[in-house]
Amino acid sequence: MGANSSSISELPENEYLQKLSGSEPISENDPFWNQLLSFSFTTPTNSADLKLLEEATISVCKSLVEKNPRTGNLGSLIKVFLSRTKELKISAECQNHLFIWQAHNALFIICCLLKVFISRMSEEELQLHFTYEEKAGPSSYGVECEDLIEELLCCLIQLIVEIPLLDITYSISLEAVTTLIVFLSCQLFHKEILRESIIHRYLMHGRCLPYTSRLVKTLLYNFIRQERSPPPGAHVFQQQTDGGGLLYGIASGVATGLWTVFTLGGVGSKASAQLEQCSPLASQSLLLLLVLANLTDAPDTPNPYRQAIMSFKNTQDNTAFSSSNPHAFQINFNSLYTALCEQQKSDQATLLLYMLLHQNSNVRTYVLARTDIENLVLPILEILYHVEERNSHHVYMALIILLILTEDDGFNRSIHEVILKNITWYAERVLTEISLGSLLILVVIRTIQYNMTRTRDKYLHTNCLAALANMSAQFRSLHQYAAQRIISLFSLLSKKHNKVLEQATQSLRGSLGSNDSPLPDYAQDLSVIEEVIRMMLEIINSCLTNSLHHNPNLVYALLYKRDLFEQFRTHPSFQDIMQNIDLVISFFSSRLEQAGAELSVERVLEIIKQGAVALPKDRLRKFPELKFKYVEEEQPEEFFIPYVWSLVYNSAVALYWNPRDIQLFTMDSG
Repeated sequence: MGANSSSISELPENEYLQKLSGSEPISENDPFWNQLLSFSFTTPTNSADLKLLEEATISVCKSLVEKNPRTGNLGSLIKVFLSRTKELKISAECQNHLFIWQAHNALFIICCLLKVFISRMSEEELQLHFTYEEKAGPSSYGVECEDLIEELLCCLIQLIVEIPLLDITYSISLEAVTTLIVFLSCQLFHKEILRESIIHRYLMHGRCLPYTSRLVKTLLYNFIRQERSPPPGAHVFQQQTDGGGLLYGIASGVATGLWTVFTLGGVGSKASAQLEQCSPLASQSLLLLLVLANLTDAPDTPNPYRQAIMSFKNTQDNTAFSSSNPHAFQINFNSLYTALCEQQKSDQATLLLYMLLHQNSNVRTYVLARTDIENLVLPILEILYHVEERNSHHVYMALIILLILTEDDGFNRSIHEVILKNITWYAERVLTEISLGSLLILVVIRTIQYNMTRTRDKYLHTNCLAALANMSAQFRSLHQYAAQRIISLFSLLSKKHNKVLEQATQSLRGSLGSNDSPLPDYAQDLSVIEEVIRMMLEIINSCLTNSLHHNPNLVYALLYKRDLFEQFRTHPSFQDIMQNIDLVISFFSSRLEQAGAELSVERVLEIIKQGAVALPKDRLRKFPELKFKYVEEEQPEEFFIPYVWSLVYNSAVALYWNPRDIQLFTMDSG
C-alpha cells in the first residue's frame, strides 16, 4: 500500500489498494502481489482507529464490489494466499520470517475486505464474488479451485490445526481464527436466528467436516495455554526498498504484538478486557469455539462442533470411544480445569464452563470429583457477589453452573468440609473462617435479596431457590451468619407478603364503590410471594428433618426470630410444612425455659446441641426430598446465539462493526 501511507485515513488513496480495487485484472503471478503484501504496521489500539480502518476499507470495497465481477481480483488475492499457505508449515520449521509475514498480510487484507462484504451483502452475493475470475492467462495456483469459499475455509482450519504456534506464526494463527469469526458474522446482520446458511453448510459438510474434532481441540488448547502475543520486536521486518508495501506504519499485529479490546455496548463484562490483552489468541479462539458450538443443527445432521464438545474425554481415560461418534478426541482435563478456574472473570469462560458441565458428562464427572472444587466455585460466587457490575446473562450462567453442581449430593456434602480463610471480596462482614457451603448460601441469598429490590426477575429467583433447595438436606455446621441470613430472608419475604396483602385489601375496599378503574393484579403478586415463602419454608424444613443435629446455629436463629413464623401456622398454603418448624420451635423453646432466664449465647447453643440429640426423629414428618434439575428451555439458541455474538461484538480482538448495522441484538442488551 505504499511506504508513504502514514495514516489510516490515507488508505483509500493508496496506489496498491487502488490497483487491487481498480478495473484492471491482476494475474496471480504478477509482481504486484509481492509489493502489496510487503507491509509492516501495528494494530489499531482503540475503537476510533478501528472505526477509521473500517471506513477506509469500505471505500476500497465499494470499488472492488463494482469492478470484481470483471477483474476477479478478489479471487486472485485469495488464490495468492492459498498458494503461499502450502509452504507455511515448512516456512515455520525453517524460520522463514518473510514468507510467513507476507502470507499473514494477505490474510489480513482478505479478512478486512470480507468483513465489509459480509456486512453489506447477502451470502448468495458473497458466494458469487468468489466465483469471478480473471479470464486472461493460466492459473499459477496449480489446480483450479472448484469452490473458492470451501477452499479458503478449509485452508484456514488447516492453518489453525497444523501450523506450530511459534513467535513468528502467532499473528497468522490469530488472523486465521479472526477470519473464521468474520466468515460467520453474517448472523450479526439478521434479527432472526440463521438456520440455513451457506457458510454453516460448508463448515458442517464436505472438506471441512473431517477437521471438526481437531479444530475444537486446538481452540480449547489455545484457551488452556493462554499464550501471550510475542513481545514487540520479536519479528519485525525491515521495509524492502523495492517493495513499497501496504499500510506501512499502520495496522497488523505482525510488528508489535500490541492488542487491545474496546467496548461499545451490549453484553460483555469490563473485567474481560485485561484478559484479552494478555492472550489475544486464547480470547479469540474461545469466541470462535462458542460461535461454532452454538450454530444451529443442519436439517440432516446435528452440529458436529457441538457433538465434539459434548463427547471429548480426559487424556487419562483409556476407555474406548464409541464408533458412532466420529468427532471424539481427548484433552488434558487437569489443564482445562486450571484454565477454567483462572479465567472466570470473563463471560466467555463462564459460558464455556456452563456448556461443558451441561453437555459433556465426562467433564462434569471429573469436576465433581476434584478435591479442590473451591478453586472453581469461588470465582463463580465472586461473579454473583458483584451482581451490580455484571450483565444479567453472566449472572444467569453463574447461577445455572451452581444449580448443575448442586444436583450432585457429593458436591453438597464436600462444600461444607472445605474451610476458607479471610474472604477479602465479601464486604458486608469480616469472614475470618467459613465453610465453602456457608459462603455459597450467603452469596445466593444476597443475590435473591438484590433481585427482590432491583430486577425482580422470577427466573433468577427460581434458580437461586432451586440451588438452596438441592443443598438443604446436606447443610452441615452452618456458619452463624449464614443461618441468620436464611432467617433474615424469610423475614424480608414475610414483610413483603404483609405489604401486598394490605395493598390488595385496600384496593378491594376502594373498588367496591367504583366500577371504573381495573384492579391492579395483587392476586398474582401475592401468588408469586407465597410461592417463594413456601420454598423457603421447605428449605428450612429440609435442613431440620435431615440434619438438625448438625446445625445448632440455624435452630438458634429460628428461635431468636420465632415470632416471624406465627402468622403462617394457620395459613392454608403453609400449614403442612409449618408442622415440623412449629414442633422444633416449641421443643427447643420449652428446654430453654426450663434452663432459666439470662442465658448466654454459648449456653443456649449448648442446650440446642443437647436437645437435638434428645428430639425423637420420628416426631418430624417426612416430606419428599427437594431435588431440582436444570433443564435447558426449548429453542435455547434464541438466548445463546445473540449472547455469544454480543460477546464477539464487544470482546473480539481488533474487530470493529458499525453498531448501526447490527440487527441481532440492541446495543443495550447487556
